[in-house]
Amino acid sequence: MPTTQTRRQFLTTLSSAGAAGLLCAPRALAAEGALETTTVRFQTPGLCAAPVYVAEALLRADGFTDIRYDDTEIGAIAPVAHGEVDFAPIYASQSVRAIDAGERVTLLAGMMVGCFELFARTGIGSIAELKGKSIGVQIEGSLSQQLVTLMAAQVGLDPANDIHWITDPKVKPIELFVQRKIDAFLGFPPAPQDLHARQIGNVIVNSAVDRPWSQYFCCMLAGNPDYVRAHPIATKRVLRAILKATDLCATEPARVARQLVDGKFTHTTTMPCKR
Repeated sequence: MPTTQTRRQFLTTLSSAGAAGLLCAPRALAAEGALETTTVRFQTPGLCAAPVYVAEALLRADGFTDIRYDDTEIGAIAPVAHGEVDFAPIYASQSVRAIDAGERVTLLAGMMVGCFELFARTGIGSIAELKGKSIGVQIEGSLSQQLVTLMAAQVGLDPANDIHWITDPKVKPIELFVQRKIDAFLGFPPAPQDLHARQIGNVIVNSAVDRPWSQYFCCMLAGNPDYVRAHPIATKRVLRAILKATDLCATEPARVARQLVDGKFTHTTTMPCKR
């Protein structure tokens, strides 16, 4: 979907959120040398899309003139691995699985933490208490199932035998949870915010504050190896811009969220990041 105009609107108003201060930060661009390319392509769906959009003003200040966005399927690592995009915010566990499967990606840095919450019905107070309970996932092998599997195994459960996985591609797990047809599900924004507002369910894991999950990055910035090797200066500036933008999202979340909405960035999973 074309988004050039809305990005322009967003970047025009972003200065009120503090981007101007970032742009004025001391830089030693001359010492770094000239950009090898002024083009960069990003994969934007997913929880970490906010810093990618925020970084555009910083990238343009650093000399990038052609900044492109690819609204590929959330969590898909193939575009960056196959060179269809240059950089992508990809979930850490998906990155590890992709590398293990032989995909060509270079992980450059962690981007954010605290992007999911594990909800359970009232009366279930811990992961261990999920033994014998039903957990909803959209499809088998999905990211949410991978994460719950890790959490269950970490407390000694056998995810394959101790948990009843409920999959229904036609019905979202949050809907089954609200209808009391499942005992638990793992939610990404905006599902947790919706349930909190409606006072439904009980959070047994909040990855923003609960150890050990709060100690791990959710999304990693992945780069295409060919781009990274051929354009080290451009890669350095992209990484710097993304990390600065992520910090801005963390320090001014409400203001950045407001700007995302005002700028018509209404993708349901685009949320300011925590670091």
